[in-house]
Amino acid sequence: MITLHIEHEITDFGTWKQAFERFAGMRRDGGVVSQRVYRPLDDNRYVIIHLDFAAADEARKFLDFLTTRVWASPADAPALAGTPRTRFLEAAAEG
Repeated sequence: MITLHIEHEITDFGTWKQAFERFAGMRRDGGVVSQRVYRPLDDNRYVIIHLDFAAADEARKFLDFLTTRVWASPADAPALAGTPRTRFLEAAAEG
């Protein structure tokens, strides 16, 4: 399992969440097998997203889609503030 870790500032969670939900089908078709959205307790203008994939190539392709299609368009990412930070993660241990 490979996790695409994404974190970024937002201007409004409700607006961000609506935009995120519009891409549910794209996530499914792009190979996302599970997802989690986190919000720091001390910062309501920030989100952390974990998208899980079966393979690293699917995660890389989906990041390319996010970068070129979603984040590049203010209409598709209306509450995005700043540049998202990403990282690919692989579980090293489970408890």
